[in-house]
Parts: sequence; structure tokens; C-alpha cells
Amino acid sequence: MEFYIPTETGEFLAFCAALAAAVIGLVFLFAPGLAFRAIGLDLREGRRGGYAEARSVMGGFPLGLGLAAVLLAQPMVYLALGAAFALAAFGRILSMLSDGSNTIFNWAYLAVQIVLAALPLAYVFGMI
Repeated sequence: MEFYIPTETGEFLAFCAALAAAVIGLVFLFAPGLAFRAIGLDLREGRRGGYAEARSVMGGFPLGLGLAAVLLAQPMVYLALGAAFALAAFGRILSMLSDGSNTIFNWAYLAVQIVLAALPLAYVFGMI
């Protein structure tokens, strides 16, 4: 079995978004403390459950979804990846509007999530 790297531009961009999701997940899975510091979050002392949540939800989930998209290279998997990032961006927008977390870092993370949602969705819907 060969590792498939797309040659078509649209699929390659969706593939890159899947790789980015996998890398983000990998960092949260194996270095949640470092990842939390990088995004400006801190866990309270003595509360180790936060690391379990980070490894599971913020690490394992995007890593699994990104790797599935990279290995399977199917439009429906790219659709799932794009929808997941689009809903994550929507959640960030809700937080910025209702929780008062309208910071420059949240705007930057929102931009990244929008790009990571747009690339696979644009490929699936034939826009690129």
C-alpha cells in the first residue's frame, strides 16, 4: 500500500488541512501543558482531569479525524473535517460574543479555524 499525496490543488489543500489537524491533535495528545501555555490557558493546581480532557478531546479527536482524512483521502471524510472545524469556529464566535473573550488571540485562532474549515469544504463542494 502506498501513501497517497494528492496532486490536484483542491484536494492537496484539503489534505494540508487534515495534516494540520493531525499535528494540532498530536501536540495536545502528547504535550497538553505546552499546548495550553501556547494558547494562553492554565489549569488549576491539583486538577489533573483537565489534562485528560485535553488529551482526549483536543488531542485524540482531531488527530484521529486528521489521520483518517490523510489515510483515506475520501471527500466525505474531508467533509467531516471541514464541518468539525466550522462548528469549532462557530463555538469560538459564540464565546467571543457572549463570554467577553474578544481578544486578539481569539481572533487569530478564529482565523486559523476558518481556514482549516474552508479548505476541505471548498474541495468537497468543488470550489477549488
